[in-house]
Amino acid sequence: MHDCLIVGGGVIGLSIAYELAGHDLSCLVLDQGRVGQESSWAGAGILPASNPASAIDPIDQLRGFSHQLHPAWSEQLKNETGIDNGFQQPGGIHLARTSGEAAALAGWTSSLADEGIQAEKLDSQQLTQLEPGLAQLADSGELLGAYLVEGEGQIRNPHHLAALKAGCLARGVEIHEQLKVTAMACEQGRMTHVEAGEQRWFAESFCLTAGAWSGDLLRQLNINNGILPIRGQMVLFKCSQPPLLRVINEGSRYLVPRRDGRLLVGSSEEEVGFANQTTHEMIEQLTQFGRQLLVALETADVERSWAGLRPASFDGFPYLGALPAVDNAFVAAGHFRSGLQLSTGTAVVMSQLIRGETTSLDLLPFGLQRG
Repeated sequence: MHDCLIVGGGVIGLSIAYELAGHDLSCLVLDQGRVGQESSWAGAGILPASNPASAIDPIDQLRGFSHQLHPAWSEQLKNETGIDNGFQQPGGIHLARTSGEAAALAGWTSSLADEGIQAEKLDSQQLTQLEPGLAQLADSGELLGAYLVEGEGQIRNPHHLAALKAGCLARGVEIHEQLKVTAMACEQGRMTHVEAGEQRWFAESFCLTAGAWSGDLLRQLNINNGILPIRGQMVLFKCSQPPLLRVINEGSRYLVPRRDGRLLVGSSEEEVGFANQTTHEMIEQLTQFGRQLLVALETADVERSWAGLRPASFDGFPYLGALPAVDNAFVAAGHFRSGLQLSTGTAVVMSQLIRGETTSLDLLPFGLQRG
């Protein structure tokens, strides 16, 4: 019998399995599709800046904790698996082209200063020096605000997920794909097994990390929750050489360069249930958005586009903690757009909780009891 059975093999589930296995617990991961797919694979891999020393709000504390862990995790995964996840922290650039966006950006960067995160206002010449590919935009007169935020970085999602899977397997984690959990059995306040693929799977403890599908699993146990799927769409351009050095942000949309010349443009937020298809209208919007900011994309080919379902929660906090009235079952889901960013800190605190240790962060604000 395994020490822990994890339902869901996205970045959260794999990270928890990897961390638990590092503490000599035997883990089993069941995924209804292929591990490392869905929103974990579909995202852009942006790692916003964070300062754990100044974090007061619980979600900021989780961000700060995770931010500290990413460099070490990336290096450790590379050493153990030989897979480079593309981690880098060159800083990120934030732009505004309307007066409302400029005011919001100025207010946000001012709040970053209060947190001890450096944000430097850029004029058009400074912006062009940092990112020559934005020279035409910088000289167009359209920009009403531009800032360089230190500490922002990125990870290449598919590579990171591949490294996590390989790391889990190297640590003895058992992974089964294409197995959907159809039932969960509890007796006398403990979960005994789950049913998947016409089999019963037993373990000492269980953790639900099925992303947007976690809400339905919890409701099967009569546990109310606010998890819902939010679709995000993405466009991938293929350029002859990298047109940017840093992530470029404008509001909730972004351009993310990869070292091989590819560039991601995203994203949308659409409440459409579990519909996971791209739409012509949104892909066209994202394509035009990218080309408005970066002239190099006017002649670049769109290599592909895709959609993913982010697991949102009603208040923006993920659910992290024990299931009510079930001594040996836990949940880690609802990270919305920040699953990869928060995965390292989530893995550490959930591993501590599952192993019966005091957690590095107070998990009460993330508990299921909030509804």
